[in-house]
Amino acid sequence: MIELEFIGAAKTVTGSKHLIRTSRASVLLDCGLFQGHRKEADEKNRNFSIDGKQLDAIVLSHAHIDHSGALPCIFKNGYRGPIYATPATRDLCSPMLMDTAWIMKGDAEHIQKLISRGAKHLDPVEPLYGERDVAGTLSQFIGIPYHRKQTIAPGISLSFFDAGHVLGSAISVIDVEDDGQKVRLAFTGDLGRKHLPILRDPEIPDGISCLLTESTYGDRLHAPIELTIEALAEVINRTGKKGGKIVIPSFALERAQEIIYALKKLHDQKRIPSIPVYIDSPLTVKLTDVFKLHPECYDTEAFALLHSENSPFEFPGLKYISSVEDSKKISSSTEPSIVISASGMCEGGRILHHLAATIGDARNTVIIVGYQAEHTLGRRLVEKRPEVKIYGVMRRLEAEVVVLNGFSGHADQNGLLRFADALRSKGHLEKVILVHGEPKSQETLKTKLSDHGFQSVDIPGPGDVIKL
Repeated sequence: MIELEFIGAAKTVTGSKHLIRTSRASVLLDCGLFQGHRKEADEKNRNFSIDGKQLDAIVLSHAHIDHSGALPCIFKNGYRGPIYATPATRDLCSPMLMDTAWIMKGDAEHIQKLISRGAKHLDPVEPLYGERDVAGTLSQFIGIPYHRKQTIAPGISLSFFDAGHVLGSAISVIDVEDDGQKVRLAFTGDLGRKHLPILRDPEIPDGISCLLTESTYGDRLHAPIELTIEALAEVINRTGKKGGKIVIPSFALERAQEIIYALKKLHDQKRIPSIPVYIDSPLTVKLTDVFKLHPECYDTEAFALLHSENSPFEFPGLKYISSVEDSKKISSSTEPSIVISASGMCEGGRILHHLAATIGDARNTVIIVGYQAEHTLGRRLVEKRPEVKIYGVMRRLEAEVVVLNGFSGHADQNGLLRFADALRSKGHLEKVILVHGEPKSQETLKTKLSDHGFQSVDIPGPGDVIKL
């Protein structure tokens, strides 16, 4: 018996959790937080259906919170086994998970403060986990370099291949044997794009019989990165002429570093005005330091820059902000500037204060550079709602909102199709399973895969089980 149960990121994008079960072992692929509408996401994250004591191992594809953020929850549920990840993912998870715990604590305290001031429509929030849970979780990580095969449970072995999505991201190749059956499964986690700055392109493992793949952008194509950087310059110049501020919500991991890298190029080429650029995210500061420790993940150009005096993450006018006092000064200032802050979907962190201070002024611009899940503040900004709620207060959206999807670290429809075709050419790929996508995207991609000759394509829902 070899089967897969789909617990999260099934017909949705967040909460990645997929359980491999055999007669001898249980292995969890990813353990991410659900994100979106606060109440709905909170309920899903609290109703944790996995008994940690029944698991043999956890395999983590990469450090993004919708893939890693529930690891401390499963620690609280009794899991004390190994968490396998690449060394870079292991190092990134330390600041990311601790930051998530701090954000949960800070949001809970902020909401309680609003309640004490009369906001009776709000309910108190209890953090999902705390710093001790994170510390316990981190002690269970085991780093495995790319291409090293490791037995992780009876009849189950693991090899990592570069996914090209974020620093340390991996395609997890799982070899499973049980009762005379053999399956070689490739789990993409989040699959990257070819020719993006900083990281290497996704690798193509061989001999794959089953592909478990993300489908975030299964219904659309990305603009070339060069055109996206040109569009970024145009927006910055246009906003600068109005005397406005630019606020960029960004994932602290990878997207922020890509934006910094792009701004450095534009600055060095004198294609944008010399206005201050603030990286107002303590987590981004820490993660950028981790980037410098793992050049083994870089492409040739970024590797060369890192080892020269021309760092890819520094240029005149760029300031990394850590203190709350400096953050407040930037938020209250009306001088033209570029502010990059987390969280990327605008569901927590300092970005909320910057948005609250800027979206009411038509001179300002909000640039969306990453995927925005349903029911998030980021999605409501993308939809250009006339009013959006920030910290329980409805606010008029007067600022311009510009969406630049070309920065996406996810493969688009063509990238996903090319990857599946390449796996088939190097093996005997028989089954494709689509996760980590919204229904429209998944149905479109399924049709395209069928056109490419893939006859067995499944789209599981939450709780579904597929026998392999």
